[in-house]
Amino acid sequence: MGRQKVMQSIERLKVMAALALVALGVAGFYMVPAGQSFVGSLAVVAGLAAAGAVMWFSETGRAFVDYARDSIKEAQKVVWPSKKETWQVTGVVFLFVAVLALFMWVVDSGLAWLFYDIVLGRG
Repeated sequence: MGRQKVMQSIERLKVMAALALVALGVAGFYMVPAGQSFVGSLAVVAGLAAAGAVMWFSETGRAFVDYARDSIKEAQKVVWPSKKETWQVTGVVFLFVAVLALFMWVVDSGLAWLFYDIVLGRG
């Protein structure tokens, strides 16, 4: 087996171990008696923390952290519209919806008149 395959196998084992730790934390929550919900919640938090630690040392975890950092940087670059621009765009949307609703009503009424009154003579 080549070095690449060994590394891939180790990465898979790390991810599986992290998933197992999360599952153990959830199982610990359900194994705690009903009156001790704090201890059960602590089991879930401990499972998630342990899984996070395992993922931190995996290539997949580092890639996720890099992706999250890049996402935060990109989100900071977003230029949000001003309050005035937001109200203007909202007004245009409502106007468009009203005009479209009126158009659809006219077309529906026109087709109903055409088919029921003219073609079928049921008017």
